[in-house]
Amino acid sequence: MKVIAFIPVRCGSTSIPFKNIKAINGKPLIYWTAATLNACYAVDEIWIGTDCEEIASVVDGLALDKVRVYHRSPENATDTASTESVMLEFLQQYPNLNPESTLVLVQATSPLLQSNHIEEALQKFSTGDFDSVLSCVGSKRFFWKQNGTPINYDYRNRPRRQDFEGWLMENGAFYIQSVHGVLSNQNRLGGKVGFYEMPDYTATELDETIDWIITEKLMQYYLPTQPLSANIRVLLTDVDGVLTDGTMYYGEAGDELKKFNTRDGMGFELLRKAGIKTGIITSENTKIVARRAAKMKADYLYQGQRDGGKLAAALEICDQEGITLEQVAYVGDDLNCISLLKKAGLAACPADAVTEVKNIPGIQVLSAKGGEGCVRELVELILGRS
Repeated sequence: MKVIAFIPVRCGSTSIPFKNIKAINGKPLIYWTAATLNACYAVDEIWIGTDCEEIASVVDGLALDKVRVYHRSPENATDTASTESVMLEFLQQYPNLNPESTLVLVQATSPLLQSNHIEEALQKFSTGDFDSVLSCVGSKRFFWKQNGTPINYDYRNRPRRQDFEGWLMENGAFYIQSVHGVLSNQNRLGGKVGFYEMPDYTATELDETIDWIITEKLMQYYLPTQPLSANIRVLLTDVDGVLTDGTMYYGEAGDELKKFNTRDGMGFELLRKAGIKTGIITSENTKIVARRAAKMKADYLYQGQRDGGKLAAALEICDQEGITLEQVAYVGDDLNCISLLKKAGLAACPADAVTEVKNIPGIQVLSAKGGEGCVRELVELILGRS
């Protein structure tokens, strides 16, 4: 009997395009719930049900050993399709399904979910006292109907907050039920329902840009501090527009000059001390870049890489290091960087990168511009120092 987690995600989002793979605190939104479930000792498998090749590609690059992709049908990925419809479709397609197994339905839009929440809720469900368990938060707010009638208190005898028991509100993080129960009830819940109360800060919605900003701050405050990606083994970067501001300087004698930021050089040193290799891949071919690479003690330097050459160079580095592209971080800013950015395990760009780069699903858009220490900013995030 397994514990199977299922996260349904779609391409479409009426408010925030590609919301489920939009970067939040440096990682695609889907990463946070998937990584939380992956860390749960009680969870055996995690299936992410999607109709979207872009999402499937991002999920495949997460490098989480329990995570798999389920390709949901188009009819169960429309704006009107219910979560129950895709959940039931998934169970009907699951091979050798044991009806006594447990299904945990998890919403990708709950990045504040932590492993202990899932584990404690599964323990509550395993007692047999409840047929299903859902996550909620306590609310001590007073509610009214539109016709002026109070719902949960008597305004003539207003209780003190400390004496008010309050209500429970679904926060949408997860729902637990046996596979047999889901199939019988045709619903995520059924029978005697139990509640797992989560902290009130987990009652967040991710529908508007301001929700995104608020949730990022809550994650930074409440979630355990951790590196942006503990899986990264090599950081690679472009030059013009990343290590420099993209400006070309020419002297009277035709000498070409570039302006670099010393903070990026310190970033390379910090990575070296952390055992992470570094490299520069650029389409230009100049002695200036060679000298800068030597100064920063970069492990790899590939110049003159055009027309897909950057991706080929990164693959060559991976072969030498015995790693995959999922273990590579790459910072690029322009069109000739896109093929590598889409394949790297951690893709990032400066704040002034071209729009096509900033629109890559899951990319980390840094706050610093090219030449203003954007690589150092990414290094700080990778090492968990930010």
